[in-house]
Amino acid sequence: MKLNAIKFGTATAIGFALIWLLCSVLVWIQPSLMMGMSGHMVHGDFSTMDWHMTSAGVVTGLFAWSIIAGLSGALIATVYNKLI
Repeated sequence: MKLNAIKFGTATAIGFALIWLLCSVLVWIQPSLMMGMSGHMVHGDFSTMDWHMTSAGVVTGLFAWSIIAGLSGALIATVYNKLI
């Protein structure tokens, strides 16, 4: 079964956009919990750090992650189609 690279890339971009928005909301609601979780994910101590989240940063990150994810998804689908 071949994958449509454009549709797969678009689906990946939308999925990452939703995850980005969810993470941004969680940082806004529970900044200390999310800072601790981020530190645990990279095995670091972020207890002395603080979030500096702005609406422009959320939108910039949303577009950047969506574009990168979409292009990555399209590349993965293209490689997959070549391998089958």
